[in-house]
Amino acid sequence: MQGQQNSMTDAPKNRSRAETPQVRLLIADVDGTLLTQEKVLTRRAIEAVHSLHDAGIAFAITSGRPPRGMAMLIEPLALTTPIPGFNGGMFVGPDMTIIEQHVLPASVAARVITTIATHGLTVWVYLGQDWFVQETDAPHVAREQWTAKFPPTVVPGFDRLLDNVVKIVGVSDDLDAVARCESDTQKAFAQQVSAARSQPYYLDVTHPSANKGAVVTWLSNFLHISAAQIATMGDQPNDVLMFAKSGLSVAVANASDEVQHDATHVTTSNEEEGFANAVERFILPNANPAGGTT
Repeated sequence: MQGQQNSMTDAPKNRSRAETPQVRLLIADVDGTLLTQEKVLTRRAIEAVHSLHDAGIAFAITSGRPPRGMAMLIEPLALTTPIPGFNGGMFVGPDMTIIEQHVLPASVAARVITTIATHGLTVWVYLGQDWFVQETDAPHVAREQWTAKFPPTVVPGFDRLLDNVVKIVGVSDDLDAVARCESDTQKAFAQQVSAARSQPYYLDVTHPSANKGAVVTWLSNFLHISAAQIATMGDQPNDVLMFAKSGLSVAVANASDEVQHDATHVTTSNEEEGFANAVERFILPNANPAGGTT
């Protein structure tokens, strides 16, 4: 269920918090959070990021997208921080140079592909910054190509693509099947993978070190900013992993009730300038560019 709210609130379980941490870095999910449903980066969102820069607050984006699928955001947002793609499976600089990547062992990748296919989901595979599919007319392929601004490579099978797999995606409009596949994959592979839905119709499977909680830790270490001074913003279950690692978290109102409950604050939806509203209401008032401790 999608929880729709028109006002910005503190999440119920966090209303008793006496102090709000100061913020030196904001990490935002892209689809459903920073962008509208039609993948538009609004003028107010751009202005909000520039306001962060002016206040001395660093800004980073993260997504299940491949890094090159976020390249169009670098210039308008004047990004200088590393860009974690594939939910932290690959970190690149603003020039797209790979800094670090976490790949699945070939044997694990093969079993994951079989598990996803057994649940009736379409399989996509990502190596490096390349995207492989078996059919271009499969569900959501055209939409993903339009979103990421680059086409997939069509292959007859994935057997020769098992080395250095960064992400495997299971895709279906049978949302219950995607949810079951997520649960079964988590149980079957335990600590061997990270499996979480980045959209109700997408199941992302990556290296266990590649998840949005690990993104917070990695950026904290790389930028020398305490996790307590990092704010995160998102809309999907995989964003909850970010919320748990950061000092302040914001869910957009188009997130499910469960995701909203795990955030410190709830902003308006991504269709109602939720990102910009959250920056103005929850982030800028808590700026700590000097780097003092909370």
